[in-house]
Order: sequence, then C-alpha cells, then structure tokens
Amino acid sequence: MERMWSPWRSQYIDAFKEKKDDGCVFCSATKRNMEDDKSLVIHKGKNVFTIMNLYPYNNGHLMVVPNRHISKIEQITVKEFAEITKQISFATEALTKLYSPQGFNIGANIGKAAGAGIDTHIHFHIIPRWNGDTNFMPVVGEVKIISHELFNTRDNLRKIYKEFEKGN
Repeated sequence: MERMWSPWRSQYIDAFKEKKDDGCVFCSATKRNMEDDKSLVIHKGKNVFTIMNLYPYNNGHLMVVPNRHISKIEQITVKEFAEITKQISFATEALTKLYSPQGFNIGANIGKAAGAGIDTHIHFHIIPRWNGDTNFMPVVGEVKIISHELFNTRDNLRKIYKEFEKGN
C-alpha cells in the first residue's frame, strides 16, 4: 500500500495518544473536560456520551459510547440502551443539519473478530454517507480523503447540539 504524507495529521495523533497506564481511551474521554481544546466529546449524557472518531471513515464520523466500561451488548442496561438510541438519533439529526448526507452507516463492531479497533469498551458508530463518497482514491490509491478539519467539525456539531438541547 502506498502512503500519502500528511504531517498535519500528526497534531491529532500526538494530542490524543494514550499512555498504556491510562487505560481505555473512552474512559479517559469521559473524565476529560469538554472545554479542553483537545477533547472530541460532542455531548455528555447521564449514561452515555457522543464523541468524534479520531480516525474518521468520513466527515462527521461519530460514536455513542456508554459511560460504563463494558464490552458486550448484553451488558447494556435498558436505560443505557434507550439513551444510546436517542443519542444516535440526535447524531443523525445534527449531521444532517451540518453536512446533508444522503445516508448513514450505523452499527457496532463487537469483538476483534468483528473489526473492533477498541474491543474492550463497546461503542456505536454513526457514519454519514453520500452517493459517490467511495471514489477512486480508496479504490486506486488506497487513501481516504477527509475534507473537513476535525476540530472545526467538532465545534460546529457542539453548536448544533446546544441548539437541540434548548429545544428539548
């Protein structure tokens, strides 16, 4: 596979590296202050939170994560599941307002064998999709292009979430 040099990405990687003793990246995110410039958390709820994916598949790739460190779907409580579902719905509304996607991929990779990059803390992906978003770059060049800057997207989504919260 060819590599495309993008030194601007190193700021994200350096900013979010987790030391081995820090444990779970999601548990660390729940403890981090949302006002921290490095935080990718969009919304904190009672039982779950919504966070941007540091290595997004597409612009606006979000994840809804239980606050509790659990790895199996059967460990999710009814209250957590209700809040997860509500936050997934909230995420699709916010992403629709921001980017007008034509569809979404929504789901969870549970376990390493299913493709989970972080398999010890269950999380649900919300990935906005557009017709033609799989263009020649990933097919021919094995490179994915993300056209919107991560922290600008975070700031825009936080504003939309605040608007939604005022209306609810």
